[in-house]
Amino acid sequence: MSFCLIILAGGNSHRFRSKIGKPYQKIGGKSLIEINLLKARKFKAIKKIILVYNKKDSKKVKSLKLKNVKLIVGGKNRQKSTSNALRYLISQNGITKVLIHDVARPNFTIKLLSSILRNMKNARAVVPKIKIQDAVKQIIDSSNEEYVVGRKRDNLFLTQTPQAFNLKEIYHLHKTVSGKYKDDDISLYMDLNKVKFIDGEKSNLKITDQSDFENLKNIFKSKQSVGIGFDVHRLVPKRKLYLAGLKIKSKLGTLGHSDGDPVLHSITDAILGACNLGDIGQMFSDKSKRFKNIRSTILLKQVVEKIKSRGFFINNIDLNVITQTPKIKNLKNKMIDNIAKLCDVSKNQINIKGKTTEKLGIIGKEKAIACEVICSVIKYD
Repeated sequence: MSFCLIILAGGNSHRFRSKIGKPYQKIGGKSLIEINLLKARKFKAIKKIILVYNKKDSKKVKSLKLKNVKLIVGGKNRQKSTSNALRYLISQNGITKVLIHDVARPNFTIKLLSSILRNMKNARAVVPKIKIQDAVKQIIDSSNEEYVVGRKRDNLFLTQTPQAFNLKEIYHLHKTVSGKYKDDDISLYMDLNKVKFIDGEKSNLKITDQSDFENLKNIFKSKQSVGIGFDVHRLVPKRKLYLAGLKIKSKLGTLGHSDGDPVLHSITDAILGACNLGDIGQMFSDKSKRFKNIRSTILLKQVVEKIKSRGFFINNIDLNVITQTPKIKNLKNKMIDNIAKLCDVSKNQINIKGKTTEKLGIIGKEKAIACEVICSVIKYD
């Protein structure tokens, strides 16, 4: 089966009450759009991704620099936005199934999405649902008098996204009800016996207002972990000096098995520690000829890709570069730029402080450079 994922992000976020719309709110440096994409890209069955966006957000969408995502302008409501995406998709070849998902639900698990895809092998539509556990009441308007009555919960439930459909069938249903508003795609089915309902997730909450977003941030905080990194290298003649992946003009360079970059080595160790993946020595042994004089940029990139494959993403990096010389002040911005690129984070997630030892010890005598790092990561899935 080949799926297309449609992510609906075309709303106005009126109830969210922020200058920045919900799809572009960030947690750990990633927007809600990007968090959804990160999870979807773990599945080979998802061959194509469509993002439906609000036209007024064109600049924000472009600023995300999304790769391999088809952008489609949304309509005046959710149903119109979905129809726009389906109309484009029906003309493409090779896609038979479609997932339709609200960008405001970024906290679905990989397990849930896997279950939806698996169940579509023997179903025309698959929808996650959760039971209603609170007492339910309904307001009745009778003879201009309003009163509240209880409702039994047994036959009531809440639906969630992602929802999966046969592409041709859901496209036909959208055409049939054109002009009639429905609050989600499963509402288009008159006969729910055609739909396979599976267990949803309480944590797959929909972000509607600021309090929902705060709850989501608290969930991700619970998935946050911290690692510490430290590295020191002796300064010697006839060696190059690399700091944060940058070649620095210097009469002395760092002695090491690799290029001896103490900044990138300590960042790498901090990331590995935060993800409980050992240390740089275990992964890139100084006994191996493969890593002789290797650039630390290569090692760090490998580690970043490794943690991404396990659902980890860097939240922030705080560094102390401890050196008598060279002075870090004029190098800070370039170092931050390079670290941001290597770690796939924004520059405002990185902080660098230059420290000296007041001419004490081997560092104070300009015979070594050290770096210490604290890094926090978030597990999005």
